[in-house]
Amino acid sequence: MPELPEVQTTVNGLKKCVIGLVVENVWSSYNSEYFHGSETIKDPDYFKSFKKKVIGSKITSISRRAKNILIHLNNKSVILIHMKMTGHLLYGKYHFDSRKKKEPWIPIRPQPLKDPFNRFIRLAFTLSNGKCLVLSDMRRFAKVTLINEIPHHSSKHLNLIGPEPLEKGFVFDKFKERLMTRSQAKIKQVIMDQNIIAGIGNIYADESLWQAGIHPAEQVKNIGEPKLKILFLAIKKTLARGIDLGGDSMSDYRNIHGGKGFFQEHHRAYRKTGTKCSKPNCSGTIMRIVLGGRGTHFCNKHQILSV
Repeated sequence: MPELPEVQTTVNGLKKCVIGLVVENVWSSYNSEYFHGSETIKDPDYFKSFKKKVIGSKITSISRRAKNILIHLNNKSVILIHMKMTGHLLYGKYHFDSRKKKEPWIPIRPQPLKDPFNRFIRLAFTLSNGKCLVLSDMRRFAKVTLINEIPHHSSKHLNLIGPEPLEKGFVFDKFKERLMTRSQAKIKQVIMDQNIIAGIGNIYADESLWQAGIHPAEQVKNIGEPKLKILFLAIKKTLARGIDLGGDSMSDYRNIHGGKGFFQEHHRAYRKTGTKCSKPNCSGTIMRIVLGGRGTHFCNKHQILSV
């Protein structure tokens, strides 16, 4: 699933390409009879009203809240897109081939939009400059809906999300306060809880905990303040590095031009099972366990679980 760095990378790309453009048409293959009343475009009735509100509107700004992309329109509506497990937005020139039922959207300039992970287009916005903003989503899990711009943070899709870890106002005391609301839970599951802190998922949790030297299954209450301060800084550093490297494309995430990010080339723990730990002077090996249903990676020497 795209996490904060991948979503921010997408937002940064969109800011350069689509602001000021008008949405001329919307196409989707999501709408299904099984999603009536869902208030997302998967509901055929909702998609009809979605199109009416979106077509003819101008994109005025792009922002992010946690793992949600927010496309602000001049009619005071906001398109909310959560890319979920396999979704990513792409921008470029496309041709629609009505003869192809499964994959009718074909990029006119094939590379890198021709990447196999970019072919599962379920949603397409035709824009006033002749290009398209499309959503590739292999497993069809993505969420797309409309919310009111003011106050958009009060929307039911956003109102329970915790603070943004990269905002200046997110200081250590706030971090500790949030964690202590689940003091008996395991630290990895707590920092991945979107109600506690926004935007952290499996990859960046493993990498931050490796950096901080904390076992992912350690209970929050057993982690002393010095270690929590190290983790606080590790989370900020790891997320910022993820953005600098254009996100993580170990799986199917791609940027809006169809290209890969590079964070996967700098993993120290995530999916490094069986390799020697790369921490200086550490003789450990990266191990894998399942924690909360998620594959979890850590060093067996410098990330020790307390007794």
